[in-house]
Amino acid sequence: MSEPARVLVVDDEPSITDFIAMGLRHEGFEVRTAPDGRAAMRVVDEFKPQIVVLDLMMPRMDGWELCRALAGDRNRGLIILSARDETTDRIQGLELGADDYLVKPFEFGELLARVRAVLRRRQPDLTRVVRAGELSIDTATREVRLGERLIELSVREFDLLHFLTLNADQVLPRQRILDEVWGYNFFGDENNVEVYIRYLRQKLGDLQHQRIQTVRGVGYRLRTDVATVAEA
Repeated sequence: MSEPARVLVVDDEPSITDFIAMGLRHEGFEVRTAPDGRAAMRVVDEFKPQIVVLDLMMPRMDGWELCRALAGDRNRGLIILSARDETTDRIQGLELGADDYLVKPFEFGELLARVRAVLRRRQPDLTRVVRAGELSIDTATREVRLGERLIELSVREFDLLHFLTLNADQVLPRQRILDEVWGYNFFGDENNVEVYIRYLRQKLGDLQHQRIQTVRGVGYRLRTDVATVAEA
């Protein structure tokens, strides 16, 4: 597996930073926190985060100034997380160099999706080869192998399997899969997930639904403890 991505969360509300940090660590990220912009600058120099999630209204150095100071590094993404929801604020944040702007209150799942999206854009080679058991996915060549066997997938099948692999052995609700693979603006329903899970099972030879397991009433889980020989 690749090294975990590093995320710095900057907010003067401990309840916010603790909540985000706990969730991101659970998802496999390495996380540091800072209560204001000045403290964040010190952490950036030491921690060298790939993503900075920052509030705007903070003491000492606010988010606007921090955004200006950190913008310009193509290897570091910036996501503004603020209660300020005016269109002018969003425009100013993006013009200052932020990659995304999310308004409080927020759902953690949406923040997680945006962190991953920015990370993919900013550092596409950071997790170039992702592995889960005998599955390996090269995100640069979009090549998928099960053991030594090359698996041909469509664009959507690849994106779905990549997401399952990034979250291997975790139970993923259908709606979360739909949001993160199809996107938050997709107007279809959860049946799309079921259809593409069936396609993946066919191509992976998972006739007994052992590798991609259905968790009734919830969603799906990609298991890493299934041997290819068991599916022959």
